[in-house]
Amino acid sequence: MRRQREIFDQAQARLRSGDADAAAGICEQALTEFPEDANILCVAAQAGLILRRFDDCRRRAEEAIRLFPDFANAHDVYGDLLLATGAAELAVNEYEKTLKLDPARPATLRKIDRARQLASENQTLAAQPASTRLRAPRSRMAFEAEIREAERQVREGSPNKAEKIYRDILKKDPDHVEAARLLAAMAVKHERYREAEVFLQRAVKMAPDYLRAWADLANVQRELDHLDDAIASATRVLELAPDKAESHMLYASVIGLAGRHEDAIEMYRKALVASPERAGAMCSMAHHLKTIGRQDEAVAQYRAAIAAKPDHAEAYWSLANLKTFRFEDAEVDAMEALLKEGHLPDLSRSQIHNALGFEYEARNLYDRAFTNFDQCNRIRRLSESYDPVDTESTHDRVIEMFNEEFLSQAGADPVQPTPILIVGLPRSGSTLIEQILASHSLVDGTHELGDLTRAVQTLRRRARQQERFPDFLDRTRTAGWSRIGREYLERTAKYRGGAPYFIDKNPNNFVFAGVLKLAMPNAKIINARRHPLDSCLGAYKQLFASGQPFTYEMTELAEYYLQYQRLMDHWHAVMPEFVLDVLYEDVVTDLEAQVRRLLAFCGLPFEVACLNFHETKRAVKTASSEQVRQPIYSSSVDLWRNYEAHLDTLVHILEPLLTALPAESRPSILLHEQPKSP
Repeated sequence: MRRQREIFDQAQARLRSGDADAAAGICEQALTEFPEDANILCVAAQAGLILRRFDDCRRRAEEAIRLFPDFANAHDVYGDLLLATGAAELAVNEYEKTLKLDPARPATLRKIDRARQLASENQTLAAQPASTRLRAPRSRMAFEAEIREAERQVREGSPNKAEKIYRDILKKDPDHVEAARLLAAMAVKHERYREAEVFLQRAVKMAPDYLRAWADLANVQRELDHLDDAIASATRVLELAPDKAESHMLYASVIGLAGRHEDAIEMYRKALVASPERAGAMCSMAHHLKTIGRQDEAVAQYRAAIAAKPDHAEAYWSLANLKTFRFEDAEVDAMEALLKEGHLPDLSRSQIHNALGFEYEARNLYDRAFTNFDQCNRIRRLSESYDPVDTESTHDRVIEMFNEEFLSQAGADPVQPTPILIVGLPRSGSTLIEQILASHSLVDGTHELGDLTRAVQTLRRRARQQERFPDFLDRTRTAGWSRIGREYLERTAKYRGGAPYFIDKNPNNFVFAGVLKLAMPNAKIINARRHPLDSCLGAYKQLFASGQPFTYEMTELAEYYLQYQRLMDHWHAVMPEFVLDVLYEDVVTDLEAQVRRLLAFCGLPFEVACLNFHETKRAVKTASSEQVRQPIYSSSVDLWRNYEAHLDTLVHILEPLLTALPAESRPSILLHEQPKSP
């Protein structure tokens, strides 16, 4: 701190003596060593303003506000920038924030008077080209009270009232940038991403240099899976703030989703040049390294993230999620200590518990492992929304609608390339099947795609129907089924190469088997199955980044399994031979026989590369990424036996399925049951 103070005093002295260039140089050098020092950032911003380097000034001021939103000096210098670039009304807003944080600033009061005068006279202190200005929304001051009232409504838990205020502002002033951005933010909170995109596109059209709006727009487009648009928006962010770590991280996150893993890694490296201690960048870069099989480098980056931020729980969780990684004793002690400290947010606590669960399992400490998996899930379940009654109701309607008569209607023509959909329950061997098939020369491997759901829902929107799935499909005929197939292929094109087959490994697609029969009749559906207890236990142990909300509570998980099995039984009854069941245990026991069976079902010639799947070099995003890069192994078969004492709930609910298994595959409690009275 003493050294930072000395640097600050030195830069301030140069600034006061009129040598802004020297002050800027001192700050630039200091910020490589102390990138998050708010005082030095503000002096750098002031120097940039004096030197008319407005982009530099903006970057430094925005960074200071981002790091320390309650630092009055940061808002004051940002107000100076706004005033100098013609946004007098916005400058007033920043100056008022300054006074709220630090009322004893007579100089700021004088700035407010000057800014208000300039606003009323529509004048500017700096005659810059329009392309370099921060455009101010018209009539900003006229709506300042309304904006503040909306913000108060949000703080007090009345977002609907705030939304109405923002919409009223836009009705009166369609060019009000801030109201458009704030409305977009509210839409994002409610996952109304399309609506948010519209508002943010309006904002950046009115204010082409509004960095925050461009970043928000890129994030929204990423959520919408509009990757080309998201890349364009993230590119604009890079143009506006090329020296900010956040710009590189945003761009990396978008191109990474597009499968450009090597490019994403390079962008994260650039982010770390700008901000060397950024644990989030290290962790994200490690994700991509893991995906393309560079495990040693991934481990190094995860550990670097922990070194930079010892409570970075995501890095611990990600290391455990490699499944083949083992923690050192000191790392286990560090995780246990983090849990005891009690300051971790719920997400971080769940991640640490999950990591410890896998580590104790590897050490054969199964009771301790289960305790941690259970604690992880108890925490996570509180943040998940799942309704088992809704699942059962949906499956009821699917079974009722997709009967033999409905499925006998004229569907779409076969599509090219041929989709191979691997469905089932999570952690049931689907990644292994995917890796086997993706090793074939005629098959493109992708990952878990969400495009089938989107293609089906698009049909509902085009028909302007409000009914839920599957009800809105009741009146669909050949043209509609063809539209679903075409859109699905169009959406998945960005993930495919030029092979005549491609894989979609989204396990939840099992509910769409009937849709596939009519929309893409030549599609191949492979149902990845596993012993019911291993399947459920594997899902219970897995902390998913998102989705699969039914996996965090034993009763809900077992009941979901029954619903999944009921629907798969229905598909086999009404569409014989359209779905191939592949049992994980059979693949492990006789790999070649099952590989030949898989290839024959898909209409593919045998290739020995499918037996040597672990040698295939490709990106694998799922939790099994490192496991499928090893030869076949059997250590995961009957893993449930190590946890049998904790599985009473699963056994009780799944009893109808378990009693149908051979005696050697049943839990002991079912083998020793007394005969029931007649």
